[in-house]
Amino acid sequence: MAEETEPKWEGKASVELKGATADQVWPFLEDFCNIHQWFPNVETSYQVQGELGKPGLIRYCASKPQPSSDGTGGNIVNWAKEKLIMINPVERCLSYEIIENNVGFNWYTATFKVLPVNGDGAGNQHGCKIEWSFVADPIEGWSLQDFDSYMNSTLQFMGNKMEQVLAVAA
Repeated sequence: MAEETEPKWEGKASVELKGATADQVWPFLEDFCNIHQWFPNVETSYQVQGELGKPGLIRYCASKPQPSSDGTGGNIVNWAKEKLIMINPVERCLSYEIIENNVGFNWYTATFKVLPVNGDGAGNQHGCKIEWSFVADPIEGWSLQDFDSYMNSTLQFMGNKMEQVLAVAA
């Protein structure tokens, strides 16, 4: 009898940044090893191996220590190693996969795209949209709806933080 497997989860979150162009926002995501600057609860991320800006680059990401729920009084650090599998600066997109983690992902791949919006047809952009799509095995302890909600709230946080940084720099 063939083993039944659950279907893959697929989803997409998006956020529109009204005061930033795609060209202004893309460098924030293109810098693959600095996700800790944008991602809530990620305290550190750094290059483990590979060449910056090239497929094959692996980053290590870790959360702030959180109190464990097992009553021991210890702390837990959630972590993942993620591999850049595609990057296209012209199209302003990149894809990555989780290759190791302690968070419960068996298989996960995602793509970030930064798209111009509200152009006037003459090359003037008045905003951009970040799309974050994923395909993953179901995650133990999560529903797809909960994971979609997490992705959306995380991307909203990231977009707001990027807009704040760009407003200060203006």
